[in-house]
Amino acid sequence: MTSPITPGTPIRLLLADDHPVVRAGLRAVLDTEPDFHVAAEAATAEQAVALAATGGFDVVLMDLQFGPGLHGSAATAAITAVPDAPRVLILTTYDTDADILAAVEAGAAGYLLKDAPPEELAAAVRTAAAGRSALAPAVAHRLMDRMRTPAEALTKRELEVLQLVGEGLSNLRISKKLFLSQATVKSHLVHIYAKLGVDSRTAAVAAATARRLIRR
Repeated sequence: MTSPITPGTPIRLLLADDHPVVRAGLRAVLDTEPDFHVAAEAATAEQAVALAATGGFDVVLMDLQFGPGLHGSAATAAITAVPDAPRVLILTTYDTDADILAAVEAGAAGYLLKDAPPEELAAAVRTAAAGRSALAPAVAHRLMDRMRTPAEALTKRELEVLQLVGEGLSNLRISKKLFLSQATVKSHLVHIYAKLGVDSRTAAVAAATARRLIRR
């Protein structure tokens, strides 16, 4: 990871989002901060990884969903795996447990929602640049809830399985996508049903969606 920013040095930013309007809006907001410098933009996760590898950035503001291609969490993992990497601040509309856990595990320094007010965004960028964690209040609350009831919380793998169930994949397709045996997928589903208090795939998806564990 990069060293904390020296006071008085502009924080160099890379904006990674596939929507030009969103990037323009972010740039307009961030350019009002005298200690920020938007050095580059990326329209794809692959482009963000390539740009981050060139150096010259302190914080990458990373969306999660880029359409076809690399997911934001995978891009985050690729960026943070490199020595002296910039810090990655997730900026997304998704606040599900599945997305949050994947981003944190990938090495994200923070997780913020796109409806955050400008002052909260600016504070999160500075916090990430300083080498500390920056979590939106709602995200921190969800993580705390998981810590309070660990026996009831779905694991990252269980969330991955359930997300794919919600997307209509069969056990066979899930096993191939996640490189698991079908028996392991079935075992995960048994645990998921028990934790959610349900007895079917449909009920599990409905319950998890209502609790914002997975995306609809």
